[in-house]
Amino acid sequence: MSLFITSLNSGSNGNCYYVGNANEAVLVDVGISCKEVELRMARLSLSLYKVKAIFISHEHGDHIKGVQTLSKKYNLPVYITSATLNNSHLVLENVLTKSFKPYEKIIVGNLVVTPFPKRHDASDPFSFIVEGNGIKIGVLTDIGSACEHVIDNFKQCHAAFLEANYDEHLLEKGSYPYHLKSRIRSDKGHLSNRQALELFVNHKHQLMSHLILSHLSKDNNCPMLVKDIFTQHAQNTQVFVASRLKETDIFHVTGNILAEKRRTVFRGVQTTLFLND
Repeated sequence: MSLFITSLNSGSNGNCYYVGNANEAVLVDVGISCKEVELRMARLSLSLYKVKAIFISHEHGDHIKGVQTLSKKYNLPVYITSATLNNSHLVLENVLTKSFKPYEKIIVGNLVVTPFPKRHDASDPFSFIVEGNGIKIGVLTDIGSACEHVIDNFKQCHAAFLEANYDEHLLEKGSYPYHLKSRIRSDKGHLSNRQALELFVNHKHQLMSHLILSHLSKDNNCPMLVKDIFTQHAQNTQVFVASRLKETDIFHVTGNILAEKRRTVFRGVQTTLFLND
């Protein structure tokens, strides 16, 4: 019972999240270039040939920048709704373009991906639960507010990439124009540290072992600040902050909190052999 997860990049400059088992994996969003995906996965000793599908959350550039090239080069199907595709200006191979509906379970080898709707200022935004080996991973970013879909799915997660985009004080005192501040704070904008913390404290799964705080604003948040805030309330959950400049380590999610606290990162010679067998 385990899955492996990593953030290849997270922020307004690009988002890309990896979830997989020993044999196959999926990417949620490809907002960095194909070359950067290849470089970052190589540094982690992850094989791109184990990636079997790409799932697109919405059409904003920081989520789709590299999908066209990556899909074509590696012959990867792209799961994307018709509305998102029509508003993305992507040119994808028809045979590789797959649509989906809310809560339609999509089978990718031994992984099951479930898309669910969320609030964001995009044409048809979705987040995803990736399930395998009895473990559920949530990818929940670009969320204006924690609606019932977000809450219900977050409750199921053994680990999650969760948006903590901005600190309310830093945003208020910052240099952004009023209309942009209003967009960010709206229920179709982004989650603040406070909103994300409320979701975490009130609704986290009792066996949630990893929380990767994601999509932090460069100007309106601070990685040390937000990690400290969440760590105070984490109990047995390990808290990490995804970088907007590089990949995170690989996290091994087993559903066994005590074992994972002793072995936070599953790396080294055995890991490399296992992930590339």
